[in-house]
Amino acid sequence: MPRRGARLRPVAGAPGDPRGMARAIAEHLAWLRLHNYSPRTVRMRDFYLNAFAAWLEERGVTRPTDVTKPMLERYQRHLFHQRKVADGKPLSFSFQHQHLCALRGFFRWAARQNRILYNPASELEPPRRVHRLPRHVLTVSEVEQVLAQPDVTDSLGLRDRAMLETLYSTGMRRSELCTLTLVDLDSERGTALIRQGKGQRDRMVPIGERAIAWVDRYVTEVRPLLVVEPDPGVLFLAATGEAVGPDWLSRITHRYVDRAALGKQGSCHLFRHTMATLMLEGGADVRYIQQMLGHARLETTEVYTHVAIRQLKAVHTATHPGATLRRHLSASIPPTPPVGCPQEPPGGPERDGPDR
Repeated sequence: MPRRGARLRPVAGAPGDPRGMARAIAEHLAWLRLHNYSPRTVRMRDFYLNAFAAWLEERGVTRPTDVTKPMLERYQRHLFHQRKVADGKPLSFSFQHQHLCALRGFFRWAARQNRILYNPASELEPPRRVHRLPRHVLTVSEVEQVLAQPDVTDSLGLRDRAMLETLYSTGMRRSELCTLTLVDLDSERGTALIRQGKGQRDRMVPIGERAIAWVDRYVTEVRPLLVVEPDPGVLFLAATGEAVGPDWLSRITHRYVDRAALGKQGSCHLFRHTMATLMLEGGADVRYIQQMLGHARLETTEVYTHVAIRQLKAVHTATHPGATLRRHLSASIPPTPPVGCPQEPPGGPERDGPDR
């Protein structure tokens, strides 16, 4: 996935060609902005489409009208066999899926705009997406260890503690935390308003008293030292007075998780997974978790029901015959006979036979 704000590939195709890929991609991105697609979606479409255009240009194809279904199938095989430069690993199926869905959306738009006679991607089938469980989830004691890592005697350490507490209490995404403003946090009601979350959906989430206490302390003691006029109104500020960035937030959170030496890795999303899992184990309904996380579909939230194993473990222990050692031993070891009761020899009962 490309780094935020960076273009990993140059714009492919001749920009001056009115029917070229470069012009078509630029107009498609403008159409997405006009129809209120999120900046992240536009940025990712830009990356995927220019990667495809560069692949086409290497093969002498520079116009959308020259793209055929066999070309798209070859490109799909190219993605499957492509390897990452950093570690030599194949591209994930999720990445391939997003890449090909961007192509389908582009050619569907081009056909509707009469830029091409037919849609060559109409029958393109992306690979099935793999739904994986979160790799790591923290326990309550492990969360406390991570939260204790920032040096709260230092102004920036106090800010970091407030950010970690907010992530843990609300489960919001890193981009949502970075855009949180002073007016979005209601300390009296114990709520946080998340504006323009994923899918550009607003939502109101509760925030715990402990997190509010740390945030209030940060706002009173630290933020006035960081703010640079004119005040942007963003809640969490970097040392430069600007809003903290998502990549920086991930790095600092990852550093505190490593410093806790838990044998687990993760950053901002680790707190999101942990919040959802611990609330489910505490008895929260999955639909409330869905509202907290801002998922459009319940199926996305249901992955945490597989991670929250505590209730299933309790049912397993109570019902499975071999779940506990005591129950297993009582079933496999015969009871001790009463004192004075005749016992069989080790070899079993004697068989009837002739006297010797």
